Amino acid sequence: MPCWICATCGTQYKRSPEPPSACLICKDERQYVKHEGQRWTTLHQMQQQGYNNIIEAECPGLTAIYTSPKFPIGQRALLIHTPHGNVLWDCVTFIDAATVEKVKHDFGGIAAIVISHPHYYTSMVEWAESFQCPIMLHARDEQHVMRPSQSIRFIQEDEQQIVEGVTALRLGGHFTGSLVLHCSLPTVERPFLCTGDTIMVVPDQNPKAWVSFMYSYPNLIPLPSKEVARMRDQLAAWKFDKIYGAFKGQHVEAGAWDAVMRSADRYVGILDGNITRDFY
Repeated sequence: MPCWICATCGTQYKRSPEPPSACLICKDERQYVKHEGQRWTTLHQMQQQGYNNIIEAECPGLTAIYTSPKFPIGQRALLIHTPHGNVLWDCVTFIDAATVEKVKHDFGGIAAIVISHPHYYTSMVEWAESFQCPIMLHARDEQHVMRPSQSIRFIQEDEQQIVEGVTALRLGGHFTGSLVLHCSLPTVERPFLCTGDTIMVVPDQNPKAWVSFMYSYPNLIPLPSKEVARMRDQLAAWKFDKIYGAFKGQHVEAGAWDAVMRSADRYVGILDGNITRDFY
């Protein structure tokens, strides 16, 4: 029996002879079902259709993994290289023997997988089984796991060290268990933050970098101002200079901590009416 994959969000479900009647991830108001309706595929079908993973250096100590052609949301995973083992941040649906061989041969495998939120759970179990490593998810999002596995370890606290120098922080917002990953490594000059969709790097990066926050990105549902203020205050004590976002090209190269604080202040101020703009 196959593990069916939603062709809209990339979530892989537990084995069944027929696909599920609906994708519970896409039925949630943070995602969507396409106009043409629910569609399903399998990893085997994807492997036969010419998909492949691009694995390329993002910066010293960080390697990006993304699928070509784009499938389905188009996010990337980030492999963080540490002296204590490699940590895979977020996940992509597609995986094949070539991907596994390259990651093992070039980088020495994966010590742990940490995923920011349910939209990127994808085929995490396939990755964990291929690399014989645990998957770290926050317990507040346990109900969104569609393929249970003994590889899954649920983070119970708001802060969890994954390996030395790599810490998962629960900020919530997009999902109640939404995480970011703070990295302070001897091989990297300055600390950096991997944000998934918890904090979104936006196009406006010149002369200053900006980020934003959302409950639903595709449906443009904002977060309440008090939640963004809480996220800002929670992150304030964690210093970092760079951000690496969920998609290729999404990064803040310098001054990232200031960008998050300033962007959160703007978001809160506009929603609360304390920052004035011309709206009418």
